[in-house]
Amino acid sequence: MIAAFFNMFSKTRLPIALAFSILLISKASAQTQYELNSGWLCNKASMVNAAGEQLSGSNLPLSSWQHATVPGTVLTTQLDNGQVPDPFIGMNNKHIPDIYSTGRDYYTYWFVKDFKEASPQNNNQVYLNLRGVNYSCNVFLNGHKLNVKLHSGMFLRQCYNITKWIARNGNNRLAIIVYPTDVVGNPNGGQGGDGAIARNVGIQYTAGWDWIQPVPDRNTGIWDKVTIEKTGAVKINDPHVVTLVPGARQPEGQQQPAIIQVSALLENPTSLPVPGVLQYEMDGKIISTNVTLKHKSSQQVQLRDYNLKNPKLWWPNGYGPQNLYTLHLQFITSGNKVSDRKNIEVGVRQLTTEWNARTESRQLNVNGQKIFIKGGNWIVSDELLRFSDKRYDAEIHFHRDMNLNLIRVWGGALIERPEFYAACDKYGLLVFQDMWGSGDCNGRWQDPMKLDDQWTRRKYPDDHELYLKSIADQVKMIRNYPSLAIWCGGNEITPPEDILTALRDTIMPELDNSRWFVEYSNSENMSRNVLGGNGDGPYGIQPLSVFWDQRTFPFNSEVGSVGVNDYESFKRFITADDRSMPEYDETTRKNKVDSVWEYHKYIGYDGFIDKYGKPKNLADFAAKAQLVNYDQYRALMEGFSSHMWDWYTGVIIWKTQNPWTALRGQMYDYYLDPNACLYGLHNGSEPLHVMCNPTDGMVMVTNNTFKAHTNMMLVVKSYSIGGKEDLISQVFCDVTPTIVKRYFSIKEHMDKLSKDGGGFIDAELLDSNKNIISQNIYWLADDKGEYSGLQKLPPSQIQVSTKLSSPGKVTVTLTNPANAPVAFFNRLSLVDAQTGKRLLPVFYSDNYVSVLPGTQKTIVIDYETGQYPTLPMLSINGWNLKEQRLSIASK
Repeated sequence: MIAAFFNMFSKTRLPIALAFSILLISKASAQTQYELNSGWLCNKASMVNAAGEQLSGSNLPLSSWQHATVPGTVLTTQLDNGQVPDPFIGMNNKHIPDIYSTGRDYYTYWFVKDFKEASPQNNNQVYLNLRGVNYSCNVFLNGHKLNVKLHSGMFLRQCYNITKWIARNGNNRLAIIVYPTDVVGNPNGGQGGDGAIARNVGIQYTAGWDWIQPVPDRNTGIWDKVTIEKTGAVKINDPHVVTLVPGARQPEGQQQPAIIQVSALLENPTSLPVPGVLQYEMDGKIISTNVTLKHKSSQQVQLRDYNLKNPKLWWPNGYGPQNLYTLHLQFITSGNKVSDRKNIEVGVRQLTTEWNARTESRQLNVNGQKIFIKGGNWIVSDELLRFSDKRYDAEIHFHRDMNLNLIRVWGGALIERPEFYAACDKYGLLVFQDMWGSGDCNGRWQDPMKLDDQWTRRKYPDDHELYLKSIADQVKMIRNYPSLAIWCGGNEITPPEDILTALRDTIMPELDNSRWFVEYSNSENMSRNVLGGNGDGPYGIQPLSVFWDQRTFPFNSEVGSVGVNDYESFKRFITADDRSMPEYDETTRKNKVDSVWEYHKYIGYDGFIDKYGKPKNLADFAAKAQLVNYDQYRALMEGFSSHMWDWYTGVIIWKTQNPWTALRGQMYDYYLDPNACLYGLHNGSEPLHVMCNPTDGMVMVTNNTFKAHTNMMLVVKSYSIGGKEDLISQVFCDVTPTIVKRYFSIKEHMDKLSKDGGGFIDAELLDSNKNIISQNIYWLADDKGEYSGLQKLPPSQIQVSTKLSSPGKVTVTLTNPANAPVAFFNRLSLVDAQTGKRLLPVFYSDNYVSVLPGTQKTIVIDYETGQYPTLPMLSINGWNLKEQRLSIASK
């Protein structure tokens, strides 16, 4: 009948889009899906005497049960019910019972949910989907066990056809018993504790790492979404969309066609054959094929290739727009009924890789253009797995604001959720996705903290079949996201040989052959290890010259530094009694810190903060730490960029965020409050950027775009501590695409400033209208390496004006009068007008900004008005400016 329908329109030569619209407005049994995310109850399994069949009967009373958080973990539920203290604050986590001491039964729980769903009619089907349970479970509905055997594996999705078990009266009860990981691991202080946590197919860091304490319940629970899905007789499973973009493209202008390839697995669980049409609509065009599905069967269906004319392409951040198409995939049965539909956001792009013989590393190409990778390592959003679309969006927004173009999802954690990938699609962050495994737990190194020897650990996990089944399932879950760029076998080590062979030779070629698969994160197939060592690093605080002048690994998957936030952040999770600042002993080169700081994994700033003057208290320490933060991460990205395509094809920072309140390696804290690391990266990573090597004074321009930039003026000035301006040089300049170009050295001028006690270097790029398109202000130490000049900087005379440009958007103008001193290193914050607390998250077009004498800067601030209905105030403080709070002009 469907074929006849389309033949009719073909004969009348009506547009196929019109035929489609008529189909859409016909009465259809369309698929619907909803989430079971509230109204759950739970109880410790040892307190429950009933079996699952009895427990899922709708008449058993549950009045003594407690409210449960689903999606969530047992620990999240306990926290939400006030049974444990917040593990992110102080030493609280240490006082929550750890599963290694309590035994697995302590965290084994029943979860029950009552829900309404009518019994389906006319071959319609109802499915229960569980996207993630950790670690094992049995599932019961209305007195029936749904799984034949115990389901195991943190990352293996579950889908049950519950059509025949739906209650006729529409009152349904779902009961799930969840067991913790089979091997909980000893949290003995090692990386992944004693390593035994890796015997499971799950997260390794939950037994502790050098940036996190152990998670007491090891994330036991129904941690990801639970949904009810309703379809007609035929269900669409795991659709796959591949886009091919031949040739080298530009973000702008007319495009040659791209090729769209679509396939899906169709499932017919009914006892009758079902004829119909599998079709998709994209950009106003319809591609379809007739299909007849046999009873109780599944069939993989490939639709014909579609040439998309003049496609709007998807590009990584900084190189072009993130265009997305919505692809509507449907299966339509007789009577023009939509049996099932899937809506897929498609980014039209093609990824390729090639070996760069000069750098001796692999480079990544998007749409035929080479991309210099500026990335950040990511763990998870929250150690308790409290994921949300809003938080994902905010965190990826921050990464976009850092001017990064890639996120590596580290292998000791998880394959990230679809909502994470949707945010990366939106903001243009490519994703380097590790699979589960780490050199620490899986035997790369000898380690006395580990339970088993290297040969034994090399075989982890225990169940290879489950591992491969889980990987295949997760690949199908996220393979349609254009941001997904690289699959990686594991962190710093390959998985066992049989797993690696199956991944490389079977799973990837069959399920996702359009992306680069690298065996492990510092593989020599990715980055030739010409320097010896591990292939990563350096880690921790470094002299700035290290980032500029010391060559490291040509595609460095982990290199990083420090990263504490300011005093406002400390107050959120460190109690008043523990707010003592670290002390650094220059003689022993050791940091003396409070035990709470140690517990939160503080990594030392050594003597770098003291160069700005011995801090008076924690607030002063944290404020001076921001100067170090900014300098470290600006230098890191500038140093790598200065050698792009010569020494390097990419760099990935270890790391940009923490899933709990750690005191190291973060551009913003757990509460989404950014620090100066973020804005040092924002500066140093900007696509068209002027910069100066602090060791030899070489001024250069790096162009990480596909455009040539011509007729620019390169201007370099110096400013004394008192504000005296001197023009060092200015010259017209042009740069070709994706290049770094060196111009001249100002080393003599820098040395002179240092001898005079320090000062400032201002490097600017001006367009033909004399507008600044890139500005970079460096502060210089004296000839002893101390910032004595800054300590003599006169008070700021900056003038601040504010304006509410539109709901949720504030424009701030900073004006520094002529002949005034430099208004140095100003932090802007939106704060609640009543409490004075910072609004979080808030996004600043720039921050920790310096304003030169006789100049002006404009900062645009975005915040969510729904979360903060009253008009906030602006707080601003700087190195030479005491905090001011200003009302925001509403007009």
